Amino acid sequence: MLEIYVDGASAGNPGPSGIGIVITADGTHEQISIPLGILSNHEVEFIAIKTALTKAIPYNPTFIRLYSDSKVAIDAIEKRYAKNPLFQPHLDTILQLIDSIDLFFIQWIPSASNKKADDLARQAIQKSKKKSL
Repeated sequence: MLEIYVDGASAGNPGPSGIGIVITADGTHEQISIPLGILSNHEVEFIAIKTALTKAIPYNPTFIRLYSDSKVAIDAIEKRYAKNPLFQPHLDTILQLIDSIDLFFIQWIPSASNKKADDLARQAIQKSKKKSL
């Protein structure tokens, strides 16, 4: 089983953004921090989940448990529909990735329980701000 914690963060909405991902499994602990451009906070959450699943697929998981503090993204995944058309392409990719996994669970967790992924997302924002100086 792979456990994945994801978070997206924006400094402003929209603003400089970044994603943080923590992937853990037997003998595996990967931390990912990726700066993104100027995006809205909700779009960044979808990108974080999409990127996490893309990074997880090479591990050939049969079971993934993914944790996020984004109710908007989780609701869209569970309903398989995004109200905002901007999120739909991300959601379509996420659903394709999920459908390739035998067992997939996504769970909302409070921000306080998602500290490491949040820290990585904020580090990514700092990296993107430094690049633009």
